[in-house]
Amino acid sequence: MFDPAELSLKAKDGERCAVQRETVPLMAPQKSVFRYVRQLWDSIRMSVYIIGTALVVFVAARNSVTWHLQRIWGASGSYWQSKWDSIYDMFNGNDMALAMWGLIIVSCGSFWMFNSFLLIVDVTEWPKFLLRYKIQPTANVPINRKKLRSALFWVFFNLTVVGLPLMYVAFMLMKWRGCSFGRELPTFHWVVFELVIFSLVEEVFFYYSHRLLHHPLFYRHIHKMHHEWTAPIGITSIYAHPIEHVFSNMVPPVAGPLLTGSHIATAIMWFTLALISTSISHCGYHFPLLPSPEAHDFHHLKFVNNFGVLGVLDRLHGTDALFRASKAYQRHFLLLGLVPLSQQIPDDAKNGKKFDLLQQEDDTLFKRN
Repeated sequence: MFDPAELSLKAKDGERCAVQRETVPLMAPQKSVFRYVRQLWDSIRMSVYIIGTALVVFVAARNSVTWHLQRIWGASGSYWQSKWDSIYDMFNGNDMALAMWGLIIVSCGSFWMFNSFLLIVDVTEWPKFLLRYKIQPTANVPINRKKLRSALFWVFFNLTVVGLPLMYVAFMLMKWRGCSFGRELPTFHWVVFELVIFSLVEEVFFYYSHRLLHHPLFYRHIHKMHHEWTAPIGITSIYAHPIEHVFSNMVPPVAGPLLTGSHIATAIMWFTLALISTSISHCGYHFPLLPSPEAHDFHHLKFVNNFGVLGVLDRLHGTDALFRASKAYQRHFLLLGLVPLSQQIPDDAKNGKKFDLLQQEDDTLFKRN
């Protein structure tokens, strides 16, 4: 048995510094809550400064970047406006019905359509050629049916018993904020700008709420449920304790539209993209032409790295050091060909033993917590 306090991972080429357990302060139970909160506050201030600077640069450049896209949008803008007019008339200007049914049908419907496909592949192991793209090739083969039934129950629970009341609360907050529920859609360049803002806001809220859930005070009672799946599948994106689902799954994506006072159509589109994105991050497959899920899959496997969505704050705080020293990081890009990245960049035995040692330390620490 190894002592977690003595654990360090050193890169052999000498170009990387030792990665100590202190790299992830949330995993150190001996630290006081007060010291942890103070350190977290310092990190937030640093992040706000850096992200704020990035936003200023983006705002300065966005007109020239979106001018060409606006020309494309102009050709199809009347099409989307006419479709929205039809939807708007269908609900006779009832804002609550428009928001609630839009979220249920479009956002939740897209989530289940995408994950139904993934479930077919996971449960039937068909078509076989898709299994080549599994990130952890031997995991969930075959899938544990009892574990899957439990996951499906909690996903339904979070989407209905927890999710529906929170959708109503979000609707009321959007009305209070003055968000538009009207007939006229926003311009294309404004939608693009808002989506960038949403992504950055979600990164901040999710990163810090996620790291907080990894503190021993919260992990054992709340977040450990989500980490039962060390090799996640798509639906486990919202397989979580209801408290986690509220504060870490729902608040981060809702915060952006509330901040900018977005149109309900933009908000529904954003929530749909967020649900599909988190499903991809948890799907366990690195498919061609889809965003890489390597980072979050690595988080489920090793527990201590990659707490964010975009990786911006992980890079800022150094909570991706172990990931960046792994073969998974080398595979962390958009696959444009058909040859699986696990074949192009396979794990080597030496690297595997090193990370197996670290995993033993993580398992020991979490059992203590």
